[in-house]
Amino acid sequence: MPTIVLASRNRKKAGEFAELLRPHAIELRIAADFPAAPVVEETGATFAENAALKAGKTARALGRWCLADDSGLMVDALDGAPGVHSARYAGPQASDAENNEKLLGALAGVPADQRGARFVCHLAVADPVGVICLRVAGYCRGLIVDAQRGSAGFGYDPYFLVPEHGLTFGELPLEIKSRLSHRAEAFRALMPQLVVLLQAVPP
Repeated sequence: MPTIVLASRNRKKAGEFAELLRPHAIELRIAADFPAAPVVEETGATFAENAALKAGKTARALGRWCLADDSGLMVDALDGAPGVHSARYAGPQASDAENNEKLLGALAGVPADQRGARFVCHLAVADPVGVICLRVAGYCRGLIVDAQRGSAGFGYDPYFLVPEHGLTFGELPLEIKSRLSHRAEAFRALMPQLVVLLQAVPP
């Protein structure tokens, strides 16, 4: 079975990615399981740049095929913030709760129908010498609610309402979220190309 390493230490994210890869018989490992895996600073100005940085540097360090994403939340009323700073919106070591608290504070007084937002996911795949072979993106539109709903997922999920379902990402079952999320859309674009690439890799 082909194997690819996710350039992340987030095991919740790895669980979502593993679900998306499983139907294609691709095994997912996580960078946290490799002592030599670097901690890559996200210095890019865009999601695409950060995904490529993480994939390339991790692949070179491990000599393995690597997949990286940079995902985040872009809120219309905040001119696209928190954007590439989503994971550290409230500070470099901010928790999910702290990031969400800052988001709700920034949206205080904004009417519910003006809280449009989108989750963004950029994926990059690097070969074992660090060359970026694939880049794709996916998006999911929603609204930001003013109170936590559900405890599934991570990050901003419990505050991101998907109007057609009337549920937040924190409430949606994983099998539904895995079909409509920004990551799901990005994976739909990625998989036909990734399967061809990995099938050509000698066992």
